[in-house]
Amino acid sequence: MQVYVHVIYSSTSASNGYVPDSQITNQISVMNTAYAGAGITWSLAGTTRTQNSDWFSNVGPGTSQQTAMKKALRQGGANALNVYLVGFKSGAGAGLLGYSTFPSDYSGNPTDDGTVILFSSLPGGTSSPYNLGQTLTHEAGHWVGLYHTFQGGCSGSGDSVSDTPAEASSAFGCPTGRDTCSAAGVDPIHNFMDYTDDSCMNQFTAGQITRLKSQIATYRGIS
Repeated sequence: MQVYVHVIYSSTSASNGYVPDSQITNQISVMNTAYAGAGITWSLAGTTRTQNSDWFSNVGPGTSQQTAMKKALRQGGANALNVYLVGFKSGAGAGLLGYSTFPSDYSGNPTDDGTVILFSSLPGGTSSPYNLGQTLTHEAGHWVGLYHTFQGGCSGSGDSVSDTPAEASSAFGCPTGRDTCSAAGVDPIHNFMDYTDDSCMNQFTAGQITRLKSQIATYRGIS
């Protein structure tokens, strides 16, 4: 699948979002390792670089900055992942690691489609323990149709995947043996769709792979 990476920076220093090509290449490699079992190969189709301190600092869900940024930069169709690297310094996005649209959102608002992530979460970035590249793995999981493993807590249909044990709330760190729901199975803390440290995440389940394949076939025309 094609990936377009949009580097938003406030100045040409690493601390102000000017991510080098090497980090982007490494990020794509991390993604390909994570999604190998799902049969998805990500390939970098292009990189843009835009100096805009307002976007870098103030982009967040539903903001006018986000709308302007995506309208100016988004490339490709429903089957192309657009990744926007920003600083999340203030406003609606302050402190976020990332957020994403879902496949079913595309038809209603194609320009909005994509993932927005913290630039320093890329491999080798400064946002330890979230600097091994799994933030984009996680957000791309939403982009292919997966919910959080803790969706719905202990009740209901949860994340709509039967082989991810129910989880009452998001997990942080790497709490081995955590079990927050009475249903069978300990919490899926190693799943890419939880909130654990990058070093703790290493899996999608067979059920998640089935779901994401169905989602991208239905909404993104990818089979």
